Amino acid sequence: MWHTFKEQYLIRFWSPTPTVIAMGVLSVYFFGLTGSTWAVTGEFTRWGGHLLQMLGFEPEKWQYFQLIKLEGTPLDRVGGVMIMGMFAGCFAAALWANNVKLRMPKNRIRIMQALIGGIIAGFGARLAMGCNLGALFTGIPQFSLHAWFFLIATAIGSYFGARVSLMPFFRTPIKLKKVSKPSKLSQNASRTRRHFVLGILVFFGALASAMFLMFDSPRLGFALLFGLAFGLLIERAQICFTSAFRDMWITGRTHMAKAIIIGMAVSTIGVYSYLQLGMSPKILWAGPNAIIGGLLFGFGIVIAGGCETGWMYRAVEGQVHFWWVGAGNIIGATILAYLWEDIAEPLATSWDKINILNQFGNIGGLLLTYLMLAISFAFVLFWEKRFFARRARNKGHQTPNEHFNTIETNLTKANTALAKEPV
Repeated sequence: MWHTFKEQYLIRFWSPTPTVIAMGVLSVYFFGLTGSTWAVTGEFTRWGGHLLQMLGFEPEKWQYFQLIKLEGTPLDRVGGVMIMGMFAGCFAAALWANNVKLRMPKNRIRIMQALIGGIIAGFGARLAMGCNLGALFTGIPQFSLHAWFFLIATAIGSYFGARVSLMPFFRTPIKLKKVSKPSKLSQNASRTRRHFVLGILVFFGALASAMFLMFDSPRLGFALLFGLAFGLLIERAQICFTSAFRDMWITGRTHMAKAIIIGMAVSTIGVYSYLQLGMSPKILWAGPNAIIGGLLFGFGIVIAGGCETGWMYRAVEGQVHFWWVGAGNIIGATILAYLWEDIAEPLATSWDKINILNQFGNIGGLLLTYLMLAISFAFVLFWEKRFFARRARNKGHQTPNEHFNTIETNLTKANTALAKEPV
């Protein structure tokens, strides 16, 4: 029974849709129990501020850091502790599946993409005051209009990012090797066992730390506990908002996009319930900053190859490319913090913070939010149908399944032909 559970839930990847629904539910309770919201780029910006302080600068005097509060250390803040929990959860889950291995980028172009794309995405996220989590799993369920501006702009930005990423300059050369026979895949059993045991130790160590924190600071204890759960979910289901947008534009595959919309719908009704109990939503400026920030964020995450959730779990899996994405995110966010005083008024702070519930009433705002989510879901279905209909005309009237079967068949033929060649 243990081996079945281990194989099914700790080693195999999880289905995205139920996982994203679970993320939506947890984000609601995280808000209810801590009074904070599930977001990461604000805290990453503070990390950039702390690094500058270590170098002798005084970023705490910058207007942006006075706005988001650069006080204490990550260990004192709900966001900081939650992110540490996310890294611990990602690392534990990756170890369970023996998915931790140092993997270097195959080409210098990939490093450049990671760093530049990460800087653009980090700058855009903080200009809009939220990333994929801060807008899609916080802003929209919190009924902040700015998050809808951000979502639409991110989709558009990711479309152009996808177009640019397909240019020959960004293509990594593929080298084929001739072989005389197929090579067998093998695993080091001892290494696999060590990784699994280490993953268990990381998981229970983080869990014990959360329980210990509960006695001194319940909010921090809950932050670590929820972060641990978030990390497990995103790594085991490989949740990446970048792939949701990029795959829709490039391959027509929309499974992740549909799962994310469903997760937002689940989160919305939960947050609405807490708001009816008297909690205050987080509403931000619905100004050009949300649109420009979304365009930059969408473009940047596709160029970099990962969003805020995607780079976190891939980084702890040992994919060095995403270490550069994370570094770029922090650099870009810190640059925005430095420039904020000059651009804040025309782009953000002079614009209204619009709460959809206040504008349309509680029931009206709730229904309008679900209507917009339904329209988003319908657009995804429309795009999927249109994409494969067009491809069918170009590929001899193939259905989506036939198309992917053709790709698999062609790869098999290529491997067979190479195997027959002399070494």
